[in-house]
Amino acid sequence: MNGAAARVADATGNWVDTLAPRWSRPYLRLSRLDRPIGSWLLLMPCWWSAALAAGVAHAVWQLPLIIVLFFVGAFVMRGAGCTWNDITDRDLDALVERTRSRPIPAGQVSVPRAVVFLVAQALIGLAVLVQFNRFAVATGIASLLIVAVYPFMKRITWWPQIVLGLAFSWGALMGFAVTFGRIDAAAVLLYAGSIAWVIGYDTIYAHQDAEDDALIGIKSTALLFAARTHQALLVFYALAVVLIGAALVSAGSSFPAWVGLAAFAAHLIWQIRRLDTGNPALCLRIFQSNRDAGLLLFAGLLADAVLRAGV
Repeated sequence: MNGAAARVADATGNWVDTLAPRWSRPYLRLSRLDRPIGSWLLLMPCWWSAALAAGVAHAVWQLPLIIVLFFVGAFVMRGAGCTWNDITDRDLDALVERTRSRPIPAGQVSVPRAVVFLVAQALIGLAVLVQFNRFAVATGIASLLIVAVYPFMKRITWWPQIVLGLAFSWGALMGFAVTFGRIDAAAVLLYAGSIAWVIGYDTIYAHQDAEDDALIGIKSTALLFAARTHQALLVFYALAVVLIGAALVSAGSSFPAWVGLAAFAAHLIWQIRRLDTGNPALCLRIFQSNRDAGLLLFAGLLADAVLRAGV
């Protein structure tokens, strides 16, 4: 199979296609390193929580290391999660135009080799996790149950995005677990707000596959909301902002954090106004822009932490 044919349909022209050794490309695609947006979205709640916890602690000396470890852990574990997802969804992926070129249904990686690759990624993730305290290690391991069941949810419920939210928002708990060895009310509120955010942005993402999903019997909030997607996004995005705001109140956050939240909210409003669910390419671009929304909030939380630490 030549290099062009081996590419995943919605991820061409990236560094994996052009720079990575040819033998490694199917595995890098399996872990979605050709499309790192999902890793960034998994990382955002981790960074939010780390910065918010640092603000509560009035200390930022550990924060740079925590930020780096969360970065590595998010990218590795998102790759492991995607590998698991592709193993379980290989037959369904073969039926969908956008996903049939993924490495397993395309025949680039066998299932046994994918399992070995999954284990290797999980071990790297574990090596990162054990750098933290025991409570944080246990909290991180607890997320694996949600990750394991997520791929099956689209077969049985119209709300698989809720389960994805539970998994992708887990990092909102981890910053407090790492910093304090406990989970405070602020972390729980941040977690709930992040779940609402994930439901919103993954609904946008799911609109890319709505027609194929309807034909093969896959369920999603994109199909559930259909023409009411804009109204649903308004509800979930508003809920995200309110809950994250409640987390800031609980954490005693100062002005910079609120500026970050306001910028985050403004970006979400822009997404709703710009969205055309009948335009898959636009849906993908708006979905991807959530990394920028998350970074705006993180910048505010980070500035708040530095200010409160008196640096």
